[in-house]
Amino acid sequence: MSTKGKVLFRVSIGLNLILITCVLWGFIRINFVKDQIFNTEVQDDLVELEGLIAYQKDNQWSTPSLDTTKMGSVLNGLWLGITMGNQMGTLSKKDKEILQRLYMKLHQFPKDDLYRFTDLTETDKENFEELREVLREVGLGMKISIDENFYEQAEALEGKIESPLRRE
Repeated sequence: MSTKGKVLFRVSIGLNLILITCVLWGFIRINFVKDQIFNTEVQDDLVELEGLIAYQKDNQWSTPSLDTTKMGSVLNGLWLGITMGNQMGTLSKKDKEILQRLYMKLHQFPKDDLYRFTDLTETDKENFEELREVLREVGLGMKISIDENFYEQAEALEGKIESPLRRE
């Protein structure tokens, strides 16, 4: 092989290594963003929801719209994570199914509509209080250290939420 051929071969290998590095770096960043969405938009919101339910219970449900608004935020974050993970191909089939079932179970709870707060019945309040207990059981609560693996918590949470919820 001539020196010109050897130089071209080495340059080609170098460029391929740079390309592979860029692709891997992009994939790592996409997975990081997906995990951040579930951590900030879902896991943190579920912890806040648990705290809000406790606050409402201690204060005779004086402002239930806080809970229904937070439930809407949880659902929006969950849907965003599922959609993004699905479109980017970063969610496993198992995780996608678990998250979709969790979304459907949480969707049973009262949540606010655009420009309209939902009124809670006594049964709705009891369902929220039971949800609080379940959130704490799976490690999603105030003053509980948050587990790094949200998907395991989501699976445990999905398995413990009643479906359908009690209604009046």
